Amino acid sequence: MNRTREIVTAGLFIALGYVLPMIFHVFSMGGPAFLPMHLPILLAGLVLSPQSALLVGVITPILSSLLTGMPTLYPMLPIMIFELATYGFIIAICYRKYELGYYKSLFIAMFAGRIVAGLVVTFLALGFGLPMSPIPYILGAIVTGLPGIVIQLLAVPALAKLLDVIGFQTYSV
Repeated sequence: MNRTREIVTAGLFIALGYVLPMIFHVFSMGGPAFLPMHLPILLAGLVLSPQSALLVGVITPILSSLLTGMPTLYPMLPIMIFELATYGFIIAICYRKYELGYYKSLFIAMFAGRIVAGLVVTFLALGFGLPMSPIPYILGAIVTGLPGIVIQLLAVPALAKLLDVIGFQTYSV
């Protein structure tokens, strides 16, 4: 994928990460349950370079927070920035560099993102007095987000396969 096409594709994933949560909220399908912002980030990791996927994961929640107020600036925005950046970067590395396939790459990225989110919660709790504990936060996010996790496990590999079938040119390491 040439650099211009990669930048345009990254912009498309950022736009999807901004619009998709709004659609879910219009139909009263809560973000914490369905995790709509996660989908474009994870898919971006399967088609973009690790650096571009990381940037999509950083920019998307910032843009959404500034334009819609979701996620809230504190404490959710810093947590989501690191979690989504981890998703994008790790899935890209696993899939492109180590050729682990859709499902293994997706699972590893989802696991790593939750661990990083827990580390950010720990940092905010210790450094800024955030009244959260990392283990209950992660467990709560997993339980609340189970519908979204199922959607991710079904939709991300299917959409990535569809992009492959239609000949969408992806980044190659």
